[in-house]
Amino acid sequence: MHKSLTRRTWLTGAALAAPQRAAEPVRLPHKVRLALIGMEGHTGEILSHLSEVPDVELVALCDPNAKAMAAMARRPYAAHARQYTDYRRLLDAEKLEMAAVCGENGTRAEIILACAARRVHVVAEKPLATEAADLERIQQAVRESGIRLTCLLPMRFYPPYLAMRQIVRAGEIGEVAQIGAQKSYKLEQRPDWMRHHASFGGTIPYIGVHMVDLMRFTSGRELVETVAFQSRVGYPELRDMENTTATLFRLDNGGTAALRMDYLRPETAPTHGDDRLRLAGTKGVVEYQEASGLTLITATAPPRRITDLPPARSLFLDFLESVYHGKPAGLSLEDIYRVNRIVLVARASAEQRRILPT
Repeated sequence: MHKSLTRRTWLTGAALAAPQRAAEPVRLPHKVRLALIGMEGHTGEILSHLSEVPDVELVALCDPNAKAMAAMARRPYAAHARQYTDYRRLLDAEKLEMAAVCGENGTRAEIILACAARRVHVVAEKPLATEAADLERIQQAVRESGIRLTCLLPMRFYPPYLAMRQIVRAGEIGEVAQIGAQKSYKLEQRPDWMRHHASFGGTIPYIGVHMVDLMRFTSGRELVETVAFQSRVGYPELRDMENTTATLFRLDNGGTAALRMDYLRPETAPTHGDDRLRLAGTKGVVEYQEASGLTLITATAPPRRITDLPPARSLFLDFLESVYHGKPAGLSLEDIYRVNRIVLVARASAEQRRILPT
C-alpha cells in the first residue's frame, strides 16, 4: 500500500485493525517459497502473518522502485530475500510455490498470467485486472494451470462485517431490501501511477471492489444491474483519477443498493477513511460506521450497539489453509471473479452513461 495509507485505521481501534494472532503456528506440509512482486496495496495482510507460518519463507522481492524495495528489504523477514527489478527475471530465476502480486493495477493481470504459466499460486492485490478481457484471460489461465488464486479483499474477515453476515443469516432483519455503502478517503499523496487511467483503471474498480464484496457477503443478495457516475472535481493534479463516484445497483429480489465513494475526506478528520455499510431489511436495520460501531434495530427490539463480535480472521492464513490443508476458503474463487466483474461493469456504465447488467 502507498506509504500514506499504511497508517489507515480500518476499524474502530487497533484491536480490530489487526487480526488476532493464532494461538499456535500454522504448520504446512512442506516449505513454501514466497515472492513479493510489487510493494503497493495490502502487503501487510501477508507480511504481518509470516511469523505465524514458519513454513513460509519470503525468498524474493521485486519492484521497479529501488527505494521501495530497499525499504522492504530492511525488514527482518525480508533481510535475506533476493532482489529483482523485473518480475520476469524473478520468475525465471526462482523456484516458487506462491507469489504475492501487489504492484500497480495496470501491470497486475500480466504478472498473474506469468505466474499461472509457471504453476505458481497467487495472492493478488485488487482489482485482478483493469479490463474485462484480461479478467477472462486470468480465469482461463487459472483453470488450465490448476493454480490457486485469491484476491486481497480482507475486509470480509473483519469482526463487524462477520457479525453483519451472522445477523442477516439468523433472520434478525428479515429479507434485505436496501443496501447503503460508503468509502470516503483522505487524498494525501498519491503515486503517479494512480493519475493515469492505463495504470490505475479507475476509482470504482480500485476501492469499489471492497464494498461490492461486502454488500454481497453480508446481505446474501446478488447485484444484477448497475448504473454509475464518476468524475474528478477540482484537484487538476490528479489527471485521470476520479475523486467522486456514485453507483446504484438493483438486487436480485428487486431491492436496491447504493455505493458512494470519494477522496474528499478532510485532512482534519481523525481517521484516513470513513467506511460505512447499512443493510435495511423487512424486519430491521443493521449498520456499521467507524464512529459509532455496529448497531442493530429490529421490529421487536430498540436500537442497540453490538459489541460481542466474532474474532477477526486473516485472509492470507485462510488461503494457506485452503491450499495446503484442503479447508474451505473464506473467500471463494467464484466470489473473487464475480466482484471483479461487477466493478468493471460499473465503471463501464459510468463511461457509457447507461444501465448495464452485471
